[in-house]
Amino acid sequence: MRSLNVISQIYEEDYPEWLEITLKQLQNRELENVDWEHLIEEISALGNEQRRKVESYLLRLLIHLLLYNYWVSEKEWSGKGWETEIDNFRLELDLLFESKVLYNYCVQVLDKIYQKARSNAIRKSQLSPDIFPENCPYSLAEILSPEWLP
Repeated sequence: MRSLNVISQIYEEDYPEWLEITLKQLQNRELENVDWEHLIEEISALGNEQRRKVESYLLRLLIHLLLYNYWVSEKEWSGKGWETEIDNFRLELDLLFESKVLYNYCVQVLDKIYQKARSNAIRKSQLSPDIFPENCPYSLAEILSPEWLP
């Protein structure tokens, strides 16, 4: 059995080995030498990474929905590509939303992410900001529905 100091040092030097050791400790309920500080840090980082993925996919999905909906002069040439990207981002979100927690997080950040998507769509299209609604014009059900396009 390795001491906590040794295990903590392994975290700094050989992360995959640290993961293996920590997993075995948890599986065997050997909790006295678990490197709790680094384990808590890793679990927190994992949660943050998943939330960033939700934000990133939602942002890209909303940008493409806005471009598809409002950049009429470009739709003939780019519409099919936008549809493909919309499908891809919906698929990625669908996979993440196997976790109800991540779905609920999406509900919480939708308005904030829409504002970023709107700004991006305005920059990309160089259309007047007046063209794009100030608030998200789509429901979350529409945004995530594979059958729906604006």
